[in-house]
Amino acid sequence: MYRYTINTAKEGFYNITENVKDAVRKSGIKSGICTVYCPHTTAGITINEGADPDVVRDLLFALNKTYPDRTEFRHCEGNSAAHLKSSVMGCSASIIVDEGHLVLGTWQAVYFTEFDGPRTRKFYVQITGE
Repeated sequence: MYRYTINTAKEGFYNITENVKDAVRKSGIKSGICTVYCPHTTAGITINEGADPDVVRDLLFALNKTYPDRTEFRHCEGNSAAHLKSSVMGCSASIIVDEGHLVLGTWQAVYFTEFDGPRTRKFYVQITGE
């Protein structure tokens, strides 16, 4: 397993594709599955477009519009909206590894998503082969 640390701002999408590719290279696996996992309840992992930065800006805008902070939330820490966004994103992504490379679409990138920063966060990459 490969462990990574990331320092985040209040919220955002952080492209971690190179970290994930590095883990695959280090593993030496030619064929298998790569799992990227986030052990936090107010952050997540997703795969989306990595070429146009407006896409992740739009995603964050839409998440904030769809899951705003509400006075009716009862969670005492005041970050219920961040928990909702994390649940929507999910805490992991699985990517096929073929011929030693991640099978990602032309425009795809792997993102760590932060909804309750700034924080020092961790994510893990596990690679299993055939």
